[in-house]
Amino acid sequence: MKMKNINENSMQEKLKAFERLLIIMDELREQCPWDKKQTFQTLRKLTIEETYELADAILENDVKGIKEEIGDLMLHMVFYAKIGEEKNAFNIADALNAICEKLIHRHPHIYGDVKVADEEEVKRNWEQLKLREGKKSILEGVPKALPALVKAMRMQEKTKQVGFEWETTEQVWEKVEEEIGELNEAINDDLGQDKIEDEFGDVLFSLVNYARFINIDPEAALERTNRKFKKRFEYIEKKAPKPLADMTLGEMDKLWNEAKKM
Repeated sequence: MKMKNINENSMQEKLKAFERLLIIMDELREQCPWDKKQTFQTLRKLTIEETYELADAILENDVKGIKEEIGDLMLHMVFYAKIGEEKNAFNIADALNAICEKLIHRHPHIYGDVKVADEEEVKRNWEQLKLREGKKSILEGVPKALPALVKAMRMQEKTKQVGFEWETTEQVWEKVEEEIGELNEAINDDLGQDKIEDEFGDVLFSLVNYARFINIDPEAALERTNRKFKKRFEYIEKKAPKPLADMTLGEMDKLWNEAKKM
């Protein structure tokens, strides 16, 4: 009983905080010149920026930053709902009830009598339910605006749920080597920039697939390398005895190796 009271108090605290945000949103929309001017379109780019800031905080394992960015994104969601309400299209309750109904429908192993063995079966059921809801393609839900690397990963994850998948990691690596060979062939035979770009894309796509098989997030891995490169190059800039344009590659490489050791 004591645990139940604690949970009830916690729920009331969360509801009160959400209500406070809704009230503040109403006040800002009515009184603030900037907030009054915003539309779905003007908010879009800001929402994308906030999403990337959350992604940065997650990569840095910055829990305080994650909390702050969640708040920023929550404000944006409430903002969109407020604009929707003004257009007599929908309000925040409609949006929340819709996602609640979707979650209940797509989790029959929790809210129904379906039995599942593991998380992979949950994901397969999820995709099948989406198709029954009227989706024409299993790839329909992959946003067009996703970064290409992330999009490749999502498409591969989705098609896996209907069995379009390699059987072993070795097969996937053989495909990577095959695509690298075709890229080299296109370059050596001078088949033109379009063909080379196609083959280079195939190499990247196959590497993303291999990353999945060895449980690596390719986007996170590449971003880690980006940050590592940035840190090491900034070390070269800091330690360079003369302007970089006047240094040889060997001189810069020496500083690069110092940065690697650090």
